[in-house]
Amino acid sequence: MRIQKGQQNLTKLPFNRGGFFHIPLSAEVVKSLPEGAKTRIICELDERVRIRCGLNPLGKGAYFILIAKRYVEALEKQEHDLITYELTVDPDPLGVDIPEVMHELLDQDPEAKKTFDQLGNPRKRTLIHRINRIKNIDLQVRHILDFLEAEAHKIHQRKTF
Repeated sequence: MRIQKGQQNLTKLPFNRGGFFHIPLSAEVVKSLPEGAKTRIICELDERVRIRCGLNPLGKGAYFILIAKRYVEALEKQEHDLITYELTVDPDPLGVDIPEVMHELLDQDPEAKKTFDQLGNPRKRTLIHRINRIKNIDLQVRHILDFLEAEAHKIHQRKTF
């Protein structure tokens, strides 16, 4: 589902809001999304850079999509340069790819899979982003298991209260 397509001058949020490059979305556009502000988005910039992301609150019902500096640099753009964009709903509600090492581990460990399946998408994304920063596969596995063990403990504690 295409949300919005257009061109705009690349602008930054005010310094007190982080000073990030962004694409604003009106309250009306956000209300029309399948899951409102929780909808995951695919943002394509200048038909060259594709970003899977979420929405960030701007105020008064409006939201924005953050564009990291590395993407702006990859496009060889600067503040106030014209940028084209196309926003579509990400068909995967998780909004990120699960690393292969995690797939393998979850296939082999039913308890880990059970815990992972009980997590909300934001916690799953947190784990995936952490794992993607680790290069050593053994450390990735250890981190996944430690994370899921801690989450299983939290889930168990919530159930006993």
